[in-house]
Amino acid sequence: MQADFTEGVRLKNIAISPHHPFMPKQKQKKKRPSLSRETQKKKPLSRKNRPPKYSAGGSRSKSESTPPKKEPARAKGEVRARRGLPRVNAAHTQKRKPEEKIQALLKRGRERGFITYSEILYYFPTIEDDIFLLEDLYARIEQENIDILESKELIEDAPEIHDTPKRGRRKEVPMDLDQLSQDSVQMYLREIGRISLINADEEKELAKKIERGDEEARKKLTQANLRLVVSIAKRYVGRSPHLTLLDLIQEGNIGLFKAVEKFDYRRGYKFSTYATWWIRQAITRALADQARTIRIPVHMVETISKYQQIRRRLLQDLGREPLAEEVASEMNLDIEKVHLIEKIAQDTISLEAPVGEDDDESSLGDFIEDEKTLSPAQVAARRLLRDQLMVIIRELSPREQRILAMRFGLDDGVTHTLEEVGREFGVTRERIRQIEAKALERIRDHKMAGKLAEY
Repeated sequence: MQADFTEGVRLKNIAISPHHPFMPKQKQKKKRPSLSRETQKKKPLSRKNRPPKYSAGGSRSKSESTPPKKEPARAKGEVRARRGLPRVNAAHTQKRKPEEKIQALLKRGRERGFITYSEILYYFPTIEDDIFLLEDLYARIEQENIDILESKELIEDAPEIHDTPKRGRRKEVPMDLDQLSQDSVQMYLREIGRISLINADEEKELAKKIERGDEEARKKLTQANLRLVVSIAKRYVGRSPHLTLLDLIQEGNIGLFKAVEKFDYRRGYKFSTYATWWIRQAITRALADQARTIRIPVHMVETISKYQQIRRRLLQDLGREPLAEEVASEMNLDIEKVHLIEKIAQDTISLEAPVGEDDDESSLGDFIEDEKTLSPAQVAARRLLRDQLMVIIRELSPREQRILAMRFGLDDGVTHTLEEVGREFGVTRERIRQIEAKALERIRDHKMAGKLAEY
């Protein structure tokens, strides 16, 4: 009897509500409204309200003629299964989303034979926070025999990979440096993933210790914010063919060191808010110094970036190339300033860049006119002019000939000032100027001066 009563109470606790969808139909018809806890303690369960009883040996009670076979047991298991169902679906959903992104990324890699770090960061913007996901992703990429390139510039330099995704031809591109860079990034992210984060109170305590010269506190505050550097540096990947992701992280770490030195906890803001500006400043300065062959000032780098964003937005809105006046209106700048930005933003092209797809190996420099080199006709005309001019100069006095030769570089191509010629002849510069003017006047009045005007 005690076993039957205990079993009945246990089954009743499972039946949460008389209208629960998983309760047996017989119980839903016979079940009374549930009592309060105090009433349940005072009033024992009646036989009518109890679920079907079974004896300790498992046989049915005589009071129940035809109860459903093990119906309460199924209801119990069913309730437990349904209770756990949302958690299973939630976990499945959380795992499915990264899995879909991984499959999309692997599909790109299979089609082209490679993927880029920019694409990985596009699908997983905060992958540095999940080291296990990163390691799993690298393992699956390696299993698919897919290469990882640093930036878009390397993609453009490797048309064999883009055109033929066959595994055999990918060997033409040396991937040892890329593989080394990939391993370095993975090792670095794994290393900083082991470092525990700190809260605002710990930041304040470390800042106080740093003021007292505690090097260990300085090291701890720096290491705790290395993830912040990675999250900022990855936004600048691909802006320079000379700076890889590791280079950008290194430049950002330099800015982090400066932020640790200058952080003042008394102002009340978080260290990450303050350090972000130093990290961005270090990265943008490195890009300005190394991204282009011709260096651009740091303030112009931000202006050019803003100009390009507005220009792309206007291109999408208008369906055509925006005019300089339209861009100037959006940027609240003068039209002359926009023209200056366009001029500075131009990319440099190597004169040795190949032109065409022929085998003659023509370069861009072969098609650019040299404006400083004279044509054969101009060379002949100048030679005739010199010969006729020397005929006229020979009629001058030796002193006048020497002064004109030094002033205009007729002998060696080197011109001299009035003071230098005056020291040569031991007279003042004013006297040299008078002699020069008199000699030039005699040349203009010469009978052959009309022929010189033809040149």
